[in-house]
Amino acid sequence: MNLNSSFASENEKNNRADFLELYKNNPLPDGEILSNLGLFINRQTLSRILLMHELYKKIIDVNGVIMEFGVRWGQNLSLFESFRGIYEPYNYTRKIIGFDTFEGFSSVHEKDGTLNRLGDYNVTPDYENYLEKILNYHESENPISHIKKSVLVKGDATYTLEKYLERHPETIIAFAYFDFDIYEPTKKCLEIIKGRVTKGSVIAFDELNHSGFPGETQAFLEVIGARNCKLQRSTLTPYVSYFVVD
Repeated sequence: MNLNSSFASENEKNNRADFLELYKNNPLPDGEILSNLGLFINRQTLSRILLMHELYKKIIDVNGVIMEFGVRWGQNLSLFESFRGIYEPYNYTRKIIGFDTFEGFSSVHEKDGTLNRLGDYNVTPDYENYLEKILNYHESENPISHIKKSVLVKGDATYTLEKYLERHPETIIAFAYFDFDIYEPTKKCLEIIKGRVTKGSVIAFDELNHSGFPGETQAFLEVIGARNCKLQRSTLTPYVSYFVVD
């Protein structure tokens, strides 16, 4: 399921299908495709990339790891790897940790409304191993690549997050990005990380105030509370919002 495409007109969908064919049949030499991907990034995707860059820059002087809750295909994790290599290549304590079932929603609560179903946002079989290779490549392009700084945690994060923190009691969180979309894992993981963030940490949400995913907002209201933070958004995208811990 692709949220952006669900709001597209038929003309937009057709244009994007034609553009995809242009990409698949591009005449560039193999050795030059990766260095010219800007040819194929549309405005919407570029806006997301710029937003992740904007959020990353807010935590450069904040100690701690980056956690993404709801990885799916892993583009954000790959971007964070590159941003770390650009801005703080020798900060080997800036681990990038992604949590996902890689099988879609494992549960749906009544607070999630009627549009979300079990298994939504699944990925292709064994995808986490493919993504691991992608992340390893990005790390190999940066200094201190012999120290592994990216981690994928497969499973229901309401359980795996606690187990991860038990194994890594040193963990402080500088940036938490919530893209679970649904109520229960968002609420549980917010509760777990509250004691692990510091002043200046950024907590971001992919679908707050979105009618299609009411559970994410309910979790935010119950754990954080709208009056207890200054919820901010970027001009780059309509959905993502965040607050800085103070």
